[in-house]
Amino acid sequence: MNATTGLSRSALLFLSRQEGLKHAATRLGPLRELASRFIAGEQLEDAVEAVKALNAQGMMASFDHLNEAVRTPEGTRDEVREYRRLLARIDAQGVRANVSLKLTQCGLMFDRALALENARTVVAEAAARQSFVRIDMEQSEVTQATLDTVNALHAEFGEAHVGAVLQSYLRRTEADAQALCARRVRIRLCKGAYLESPRVAFPDKQDVDANFVRVMRVLLDSGVYHGIATHDERMVDATLEYAAKQHLPKGAFEFQMLYGIRRDLQLRLAQDGFPVRIYVPYGRSWYPYFMRRLAERPANVWFVMKNLLKG
Repeated sequence: MNATTGLSRSALLFLSRQEGLKHAATRLGPLRELASRFIAGEQLEDAVEAVKALNAQGMMASFDHLNEAVRTPEGTRDEVREYRRLLARIDAQGVRANVSLKLTQCGLMFDRALALENARTVVAEAAARQSFVRIDMEQSEVTQATLDTVNALHAEFGEAHVGAVLQSYLRRTEADAQALCARRVRIRLCKGAYLESPRVAFPDKQDVDANFVRVMRVLLDSGVYHGIATHDERMVDATLEYAAKQHLPKGAFEFQMLYGIRRDLQLRLAQDGFPVRIYVPYGRSWYPYFMRRLAERPANVWFVMKNLLKG
């Protein structure tokens, strides 16, 4: 990563966390239109239609209601109600999908006991409907609290109904992967998209990639069904090569990708017979998520600015 790219990424990630910009950004029509590339819509019905289209192409999905860092107990209860509604809709519509949940939606930033209680309610609903909740990983300051919550829920509901996310840019992740696999916790492995200190995260992309491959091998060797989440063809190829070397069947794991990113690669893997799951975000609070997607490829900012000026 060169200095200019690194600065652009850092600036975008900083902006993604600025509360004052969220409301202004979501009112800009041209920006909302551009965000629709990465976000299925603002309403649940929009996301359901997007998932039906993905299912028709042979892919699964994971719904994510966008509303991180909720700050009040009543706000967290609204999120629980939305997720219960979402799980009911998945059940009623028969779509091939599960859900992803951020613990900051559940109150993690101000009351960990409340966050666990809220997350437990969502996972219990999923278990009753034979579904699954992926507990998303967020910034490193909540990594341990997130894993503690996952372990508590996993002890109660088991691997069929709750799983974790690990980020290969964090230095601790290989050890976390080994510990979770020993408990048979299902993991989504991604690179990570938050602004972190070099003290806790690898600053260089080559080190993030090398750690991704190391952790991917830990996952594939575990005998647990995991998700390898990447749009990087080099990481996809490394996964396919290692799976072939270990004589793993195509259904031993799944690839996971984000809605609207590398649709060509998504389709190619699905057509080749690999399970593919697309992370489908929806909701009105899309600004932080959208900015993190821009930060992954800062060159996209010029495309955004050009379209804003046109608008």
